[in-house]
Amino acid sequence: MIKIVTVLLMFSVSLLALDWVKDIDSAISIAQKEHKSIMVMVEGSHCGWCKRMKNQTLSDKSIEKRLEKFVLVKVMREDSITMTKLPAVHGVPTIFFMKDDKTILEEVVGYFGVQDFISYINDVETKLQINSSKK
Repeated sequence: MIKIVTVLLMFSVSLLALDWVKDIDSAISIAQKEHKSIMVMVEGSHCGWCKRMKNQTLSDKSIEKRLEKFVLVKVMREDSITMTKLPAVHGVPTIFFMKDDKTILEEVVGYFGVQDFISYINDVETKLQINSSKK
């Protein structure tokens, strides 16, 4: 019985987890097709703050819901080829919110809790609304 409950719990958690794209080029392609913006998280392989950002802030249900509007991609800072496709990164975690043409809307450097990160999402959504009203 415990095994069944554990499996069901793991399955339900996986349904809520964020869907990360593997690379920048794929994210841009998907964003263009789906008319979405992109969120890129640059992390380091030994970065405790990156793990904390993913496990605490980005796994929060309210954050997950808000990020459904974005194509999400994780990049390892150690991936020098991919890093050439991004602006300079001065610390990890760094999160870039960008349009599908790679225009940076917001850059977030460091660990942020749920409420602070929501304020960044609000800023990005405001910028997107302003940009769409100018068209």
